[in-house]
Amino acid sequence: MFTPYWRAARNNFHARDTYGRHKKLSGPKPESESLDDWGLHPSSPDWSTGFDDWTPGEDGAIARLTDFLDGPINGYKEDRNRPDLDMSTSSLSPHLRFGEIGPLQIWRAVHAGMEAGTIPEKDGHTFLSEIGWREFSHTLLFYNPALASENYNDSFEFMPWRKDKKAFDAWTKGQTGYPMVDAGMRQLWQTGWMHNRVRMIVASFLTKHLLLPWQDGEAWFWDTLVDADPANNAASWQWTAGSGADAAPYFRVFNPISQGSKFDETGAYVRRFCPELKDLPDKYLHAPWEASEEILSEAGIKLGKTYPKPIVDHSGARQRALDAYDTLKEKRDAA
Repeated sequence: MFTPYWRAARNNFHARDTYGRHKKLSGPKPESESLDDWGLHPSSPDWSTGFDDWTPGEDGAIARLTDFLDGPINGYKEDRNRPDLDMSTSSLSPHLRFGEIGPLQIWRAVHAGMEAGTIPEKDGHTFLSEIGWREFSHTLLFYNPALASENYNDSFEFMPWRKDKKAFDAWTKGQTGYPMVDAGMRQLWQTGWMHNRVRMIVASFLTKHLLLPWQDGEAWFWDTLVDADPANNAASWQWTAGSGADAAPYFRVFNPISQGSKFDETGAYVRRFCPELKDLPDKYLHAPWEASEEILSEAGIKLGKTYPKPIVDHSGARQRALDAYDTLKEKRDAA
């Protein structure tokens, strides 16, 4: 359980001083070829521009932390679930993943800000609890090395997962017909990153609406995320699927329509990554099929042509997921 883990860790943690930077060592410069000569840069099309936001290395990590603590962390408790806002999260995950910054550095910087009064305590503690989830995930992986492939809760071995390559491909390409899901999957493909709230939405859609194994989603994220972390990725997928430690109940099925209306209230997120919907009124943005033909036509949308129709019905898919969970319980109890 995360809550007692985090309470114990937070209350018994004594942050030691972090080490300063290593001094630069000089040495003979070896002969080397230019990376430009290797022709590795993509072309036709050049998809790499979506990664321009990232500055790899310690300097980039410290700059991103500083920028976040200088302002955006104020309001973090309320805004962290808003993908339509710039810097509603720290975006430090790739730097943490590759050791360019450490959780101890972040801990000390946030506490220094709270003590100085520049960071509201509610926002600082909420942000640090997210760092705590990272440490919790790494603890799980330490004691469960097969976390990325095996159910933490072994009763999920009885889950009647489906096999549906067509549905899986639609999910990976952001062509499900649910704008919030599609925006998230397109953001992932274009930038190598996805907002945390949207990760939960798309993961729930795969495992609940499509009833496809969480391992398939975990593997896709592992291949496409710039912050793909063996602990966080596996633990988060298992949490959403219901098979993980302190997991969301399996019967909790995210509604991609209401989630979109609540957390992308302005529609900026969906309009950015699903530009074919940009002229649709806010009222219909997260459920285009509810708009009349006249409204769709005025927005330049032809469902099934310019934007896909929903590949599953929300209510029907939700009930199918609940029925599958009942099957799991029956098989588990009979075993």
